[in-house]
Amino acid sequence: MAGRLYALGRWAAHRRGRVLAAWLLLLAVVGGLGITLHGKLSTEFSVPGIESQQATDLLKKQFPAAAGGTARVVFAAPSGTTLAGSTEQAAIASSLKKAASVPGVIAVTDPARTGALSADHRIGYADVLFKQIPDDVPQSAKDDLKQAMAPARAAGIQVEYGGTAMKPAVEIGGPAEIIGVVTAFVILAIALGSLLAAGMPLLTALVGVAIGVLGVQFVSRYVQMTNTATTLALMIGLAVGIDYALFLVSRHREQLADQGDDHDVQDSIGRATATAGSAVVFAGVTVIIALSALSATGIPFLTIMGLAAAFTVLLAVLIAITLVPAVLGFAGERLQPRAAGGRRFRFLRLSRGHESQGKWGLAWARTITRAPLAVVLICVVGLGAIALPARHLRLGLPSNEAQPVAGTQHRSYDLLSRGFGPGFNATITVAVDTTHVPAAKRTALLDDLATTLRKDSDIAAVAPPVTNEAGTMAILSVVPRSGPDAQATTDLVHRVRDHDKQAVARAGGVMYVTGATAAAIDISAKLADALPLFVAIIVILAMLLLALAFRSLLVPLKAVLGFLLSTAASLGFVVWVFQYGHLDGVFQVAAAAPVVAFLPVLLIGVLFGLAMDYEVFLVSRMREHFEHTRNAAEAVTHGVAKSGRVVSAAALIMAVVFGGFIFTGDPVIKSIAFSLTFGVLFDAFVVRMTLVPAVMALLGRHAWSLPRWVDRILPNVDIEGASLPARTPSVSASASAEEARR
Repeated sequence: MAGRLYALGRWAAHRRGRVLAAWLLLLAVVGGLGITLHGKLSTEFSVPGIESQQATDLLKKQFPAAAGGTARVVFAAPSGTTLAGSTEQAAIASSLKKAASVPGVIAVTDPARTGALSADHRIGYADVLFKQIPDDVPQSAKDDLKQAMAPARAAGIQVEYGGTAMKPAVEIGGPAEIIGVVTAFVILAIALGSLLAAGMPLLTALVGVAIGVLGVQFVSRYVQMTNTATTLALMIGLAVGIDYALFLVSRHREQLADQGDDHDVQDSIGRATATAGSAVVFAGVTVIIALSALSATGIPFLTIMGLAAAFTVLLAVLIAITLVPAVLGFAGERLQPRAAGGRRFRFLRLSRGHESQGKWGLAWARTITRAPLAVVLICVVGLGAIALPARHLRLGLPSNEAQPVAGTQHRSYDLLSRGFGPGFNATITVAVDTTHVPAAKRTALLDDLATTLRKDSDIAAVAPPVTNEAGTMAILSVVPRSGPDAQATTDLVHRVRDHDKQAVARAGGVMYVTGATAAAIDISAKLADALPLFVAIIVILAMLLLALAFRSLLVPLKAVLGFLLSTAASLGFVVWVFQYGHLDGVFQVAAAAPVVAFLPVLLIGVLFGLAMDYEVFLVSRMREHFEHTRNAAEAVTHGVAKSGRVVSAAALIMAVVFGGFIFTGDPVIKSIAFSLTFGVLFDAFVVRMTLVPAVMALLGRHAWSLPRWVDRILPNVDIEGASLPARTPSVSASASAEEARR
């Protein structure tokens, strides 16, 4: 592989104009398609086969009115008044009359008529029902609804919005994300000691991310995709795009510095593409396979999410081995590291010369290898302690309580909880298909079911049954006494399904429990069941790929155990912050709640790929030195000295890119970004930069042992560049040597 990449790197540097033009043309074409022919992104996380989704699909067919999007308008009377006053009632009635004329609205309830008022008459709500499903309700209709509430606001009434049709859109590209990119540039400048070199990884990564995200938007025209998928593709693509380019640029500059005046720029570009590029290809393929393996969960939205992110990673790899060499070719001699006394960018230099750039890594490696067993124990115990809260992990989907505190969805949640109890926001929909029940017995069946439900001590209220025009489908709204994230609500859903279904079935009907709360419970259970299989796939994949790369059995085993440890620590920290509510003010977490249901699976898939990135870049330098010297102890310190600076910079860049998304308003994106940020930090600095050298020092030469029969089976991928031709002096250097001989 190294030989072919060497040829590709030299070709890209030589034909740099054509390579750059090809990528810019691809960006223009894909960008045009993504901007003009993009589809509509969904806010719903649907999973075919679960009971709540079956009920939703059935309602769409037999009871379309019940499946339409609902905007719940919440009213709160000003201080010292109630909503029962004549002025307030008139203002609300006027607002609701205007709301009824909004395009797409088929029904509007009035709290004065339905009794949807709190006991003190200070809080009430009206439901505005749209004919479209929630994802199809246009933004213009939502804006018109808000404008329709002007009379109520003019009367001093607080108006907030909730419901399935009023979910906030995911917004990206805010100040936090921009700060993350700027911080990444600063880290690149410090790590590379050159503003020109620092700008290259950032620019090439932005090209790849733009193509990837716009391409994903174009595909959303034909495939149902959540808005989280595009954000994840942006996060992953930007992070790995910068990192992969950084590895090539750093290796190229290192080679130029080692060769001094006797260098050939295109040969150095080819060698950087062959060595660092081989590691990039191998690591990138690992990330792509890990993300694609999300399809093993059998959950469509998670499969699409993984494939979208994998697509941007593929682009990052292709850009690293083609566009980056081309850009390096444009830079030419300007990337030659300056001597220690050079004046340009001296403020960016962390060392007094190239020869001392690896000194801190060498010192760190020697410190670790002096007492490797103690280092291993400290790392394992420390990460194990952080991972302890993961034992109490609870999965769910975020309710409006998890939306930003300043947002209208969160305020509506608080008002409804205050006025009607916490269970009002956890309403469960019981759907009954009475197609095969005799018409004369349908009413009695539904009344008996409502009576039985009201006897449950965990149910606060049961609304009268509502049927479709044909009388073959009915729904009952059930209000629990506990909130949507409470364990008592989960137990109630299971209890209703286990007991009341049987009575309905004996009468010839089919009962389903659905609604947002039931769907969150079903999706969480589905993902929890898929998690063991997914972990097994990841572990086996890691063992095979790393055995192939390093021709060792102990190195893959160590890498997998370290990955599991950093993943557990990341999950434990997520539980401690998001589920327990610690540091909620620091990270702007609106409310303590169960962890997003698909976060563990997503974290394992993404973090596995990123962890293997650092494993490959770090250990490949160790193996490269071991192959030349056969000195295992020296190989450990050499690998950390050569790769520590770049791996640390890459991890920091990835962390700040992910970290910028922590402060977005969407609770799903926030928790994903949080878990990936600290997962990368734990894995890069505690596991790869500390635990790995310590374990490798303990293993010694045994780390590189491989049974002969396994060695014969495994192909040689050569990611260290052992098969490359010997370096030839540059033309200028050859001329100088010839002149000296004369």
